Amino acid sequence: MAKPVTLFVCSACGATHKKWSGRCDACGDWNTISQETPLSSGPGKTALGAMKGKRIGLTDLRTEEDAPPRRTSGMGELDRVLGGGLVPASATLVGGDPGIGKSTLLLQAAASFARAGARVIYVSGEEATAQVRMRAQRLGLADSSVMLAAETNLRDILTTLEAEAPDLAIIDSIQTMWLDTVEAAPGSVSQVRSSAHELTTFAKRRGVAVMLVGHVTKDGQIAGPRVVEHMVDTVLYFEGERGHQFRILRSVKNRFGPADEIGVFEMTGMGLAEVTNPSALFLSDRETPAPGSVVFAGIEGTRPVLVEIQALVAPSSLSQPRRAVVGWDGGRLSMILAVLEARAGISFAGLDVYLNIAGGMRISEPAADLAVAAALLSAREDVAVPHDCVVFGEVSLSGALRPVSQAENRLKEAAKLGFSSAIAPAGCKIGADSGVKVQAIADLPAFVGEIFGAG
Repeated sequence: MAKPVTLFVCSACGATHKKWSGRCDACGDWNTISQETPLSSGPGKTALGAMKGKRIGLTDLRTEEDAPPRRTSGMGELDRVLGGGLVPASATLVGGDPGIGKSTLLLQAAASFARAGARVIYVSGEEATAQVRMRAQRLGLADSSVMLAAETNLRDILTTLEAEAPDLAIIDSIQTMWLDTVEAAPGSVSQVRSSAHELTTFAKRRGVAVMLVGHVTKDGQIAGPRVVEHMVDTVLYFEGERGHQFRILRSVKNRFGPADEIGVFEMTGMGLAEVTNPSALFLSDRETPAPGSVVFAGIEGTRPVLVEIQALVAPSSLSQPRRAVVGWDGGRLSMILAVLEARAGISFAGLDVYLNIAGGMRISEPAADLAVAAALLSAREDVAVPHDCVVFGEVSLSGALRPVSQAENRLKEAAKLGFSSAIAPAGCKIGADSGVKVQAIADLPAFVGEIFGAG
């Protein structure tokens, strides 16, 4: 009989090792490696044995099926991120930094679904029911018919859900769940993976929508094995800076709707309030035109969003000048600085560069390249970009400006908020009824010369 194969798995990153060690070579964390035995082992053996299973039914792509029914919560921003509402038998994973408001968001969502007629069970593995009830009273949700439980034993939780048959079950959080068939501590890779598998299987089998709360690591990724994100149907990240009142609920995976959709909330004394027009809110504190301030017309999911990009360029006393970025990719900033120096002759050597996306927003699309370049040049040359102008476009390594998608939607959003001019790449498809005067520019040297008179 073949000897069982024993693996050692890191609970922080999920990397496997052949032997135990105090430090994980993959992520560098200490005391995170634990022993794990595979479910089946032995060379040359079939896991299912000789017994045959039943034949499954097959359909083709021409088969017509009704779209899955959705249940709306009444929270427009949440329904938008979910793709139009909550789908029965779906599994949703919500991640975010500690204290960012995940439990508050899901408690408000539970109350909204309950008020809309859904049967909701909220299971907390981190707080007692009295604590959840106190938060509900503070948020004005005590009159909703949400059923509460404080439990970490997954077998008891699934038994209760089987008996109660709710429309929605919220588990806060998946890292606190404990499955008695797995010999590992709660929060370990094995426990998180097995618990998520059991809850997802239950959701599909019983037609219950399940929402799971997930902790995040110091890098901002959901803690535990990445296979959990593959198991579930929807993965949402709740983002925001502690110093700002804005919170962004971002969809990074959605089998029932568009990914990269965002919902914007404002943290108030009565919980999270929806922001139906985020562009107006992100630009509400803009003052008179100032060097280094540029408005970027972006697209988040299906929604155009205008945000302010702020840059500061100052002489540096350090041998290696600082490059500080908040809300954007630091590697992308280095690329823009290199292109400005190589293609336009604008050097930032000996200068500290600080870049910030106002309002706690995080931008990832390449269309922000030109707006960032404009903010950097505006700060360096001490020349303000016109107050009624928006900027967007992708900068290539050759210095050319590449067209971006949905340019007309960006311009219509800008016109709605009172902007009258825009700077965009020459190749963008723009109709005559956008309501904004567009200055089309072909490359970065031309942009530097025409807008800032430098080169």
